[in-house]
Amino acid sequence: MINSFEQRNRVTVAAHRGFSSMYPENTLLAFKESLEKGVNMIEFDLRLSRDKVVMILHDETLDRTTNGTGPITDLTLRELKQLDAGSWLGNEYEGLKIPTLEELCELLKDYPDTLLNVEIKKSPIAKEVMDKAVSILSGYGYLSKCVFTCFDADIISYIYDKYHLKTQGFPAEKMSNFTDGENGTYSKMWSIAFSMDLLTKEKVDEFKDKELHVWCYCPDTCQAVQYALDCGVSLITCNNIIPAITAISGDR
Repeated sequence: MINSFEQRNRVTVAAHRGFSSMYPENTLLAFKESLEKGVNMIEFDLRLSRDKVVMILHDETLDRTTNGTGPITDLTLRELKQLDAGSWLGNEYEGLKIPTLEELCELLKDYPDTLLNVEIKKSPIAKEVMDKAVSILSGYGYLSKCVFTCFDADIISYIYDKYHLKTQGFPAEKMSNFTDGENGTYSKMWSIAFSMDLLTKEKVDEFKDKELHVWCYCPDTCQAVQYALDCGVSLITCNNIIPAITAISGDR
């Protein structure tokens, strides 16, 4: 299904950690609200609990987005589910939990056309996270909807070489373990994403010439979205999805 991306007539909008400008990031609520608003793809981050359950959390530690502290790998699933993952953004979100990948997969049954940008976070156990994620996503029949992302070029190579799945990487200066050359990191990428501070039309054209899909992340204002569209990207990943949805639907 991710192959259909190549035949799309318009720019794809992805929700960065769900509708994260309005709702607690990487929660089922943030994902559901973004899907209800009409995004084509959701982006989310994977890590492991102490008992090796695949969890959706951006940071290595729990401190910023929950009422817990320390590394997520220190706690079991049961312990993690006792934490609050919503009230940091507002009292009205108290009681939200860190979701498991399986819980997100269950939610997505109601949104069968949704594409998934699955970020494997850089860590010493990133390959193990990837292996477990592939097993879960395959069990739900979702692998054909996925592109896998990592800032570690070794993990991009691992995904490409072992699983032959589509990968999204970043410019060389943003990645660790990047390798140059004909068979280097860029050759293992299906798409490349630019932060807004690095995005230019010249860069978009350069990487389109390398036959990569060129994306960008976090244009969260009308002006930034228009700049990204003018540069010629084919996908926009946003915290605030409204400007991008509005621009692409023609309701400006």
